[in-house]
Amino acid sequence: MSVKLVKQYTVFLPNVPGALSKFVELFANEGVNIIGIASEIRDDSGIVRVAVDAERKVSQILTGAGFTTIETQMISVKLLDRPGELLRIARLLGEHNINITTVYGSADSGGTDSLLMNVSDVDRAFEVLKKDPEVK
Repeated sequence: MSVKLVKQYTVFLPNVPGALSKFVELFANEGVNIIGIASEIRDDSGIVRVAVDAERKVSQILTGAGFTTIETQMISVKLLDRPGELLRIARLLGEHNINITTVYGSADSGGTDSLLMNVSDVDRAFEVLKKDPEVK
């Protein structure tokens, strides 16, 4: 189990065929690996959130390609793939008065869950999670 800080980029995309492929092509062309992606579509447009584990500023690449983007810091947590892990993390942060504002993730066949979270206080949440004996 591990916890680290990653960057998330939020952009608005038109809800048309090919829009997502043109967007993620920018990351591929720059050699930036996408570690998480989520979207919400409403009528003719959508919001896409992309999490990357990269040191450089991807916002400059996106802005240069004509996208309006919001860059935020988020927390990536690797957990054991077992019932109750999300509950444990949500409860731990709630007990420290830290609000989870966005969450998405996945489980792999190796028994690990990847959880990506935006929270109300990133620095405090990072410290709380680092002290958790189940998360390192």
